[in-house]
Amino acid sequence: MPLWSCMVFYDEEEGTKKTPSKKFSRLSTGVAGLNKLIEGGFKDGSINMVCGSAGSGKTTFSVQFLIEGFKKGEGGIYITFEERKEKLYDDMLEFGWDLEKYERIGLFRFLEYTPEQIKRVLVEGGGTIDAIISQMKTKRLVIDSITSFALLFQDELTQKESSLALFELINRWGCTAVLTSQAVQLSQEDLSNQLQFEVDSIIIFYHFKKKGTRMRAVEVLKMRGTKTPEKTVKLEIDSKSGIIVDPLTIVTAL
Repeated sequence: MPLWSCMVFYDEEEGTKKTPSKKFSRLSTGVAGLNKLIEGGFKDGSINMVCGSAGSGKTTFSVQFLIEGFKKGEGGIYITFEERKEKLYDDMLEFGWDLEKYERIGLFRFLEYTPEQIKRVLVEGGGTIDAIISQMKTKRLVIDSITSFALLFQDELTQKESSLALFELINRWGCTAVLTSQAVQLSQEDLSNQLQFEVDSIIIFYHFKKKGTRMRAVEVLKMRGTKTPEKTVKLEIDSKSGIIVDPLTIVTAL
């Protein structure tokens, strides 16, 4: 299967229809090159899915998105079902991002949930997260990952219903959210594929081998209310700056 053959099935008509995009309030992603591809950033209050295989940069991008908010005094929450707090904090120090510092000053919360806890949150319609979001005036939210979230539930119907309930909560909270997905090649039954119609945007991070060398690239597959480029461009992970996107350098698989 060719590298760019997608990874996500989506509504061709919705994804390619060329209509003048409206002006929305935007939040910077924290990646200048990506902002240039999407009219300045994510739409305020949107739910954005970032797909990619292990090591493609999804978690780094998610934290970079939060860091951008911290610089502006915006509260951010990182919800995970598998990432360990100490490991994440240590890994992000490589880029100079001191999450513990932001936690101390009240801008950041790291929330790790077990299956029982997240089910309770959904049943209670937000539970303790409601209070945290209100207290912190949270503007940005990361869920890492929606794939792991789906595994908390046994059958396909419960997975989908629980995910939609989560989306309803996010919309009610009014946060701009980034959801990571460990997508590589999605089947029609894959949860991430089912949810693609619910999210406002889908961004794919590629990490592939070309002539014996690993390369990175990014593609904006869809973004509602935004004129997106029909191209896949260069992405790098810099030890000091984090994710860097070059919007002018097109990357091909061959």
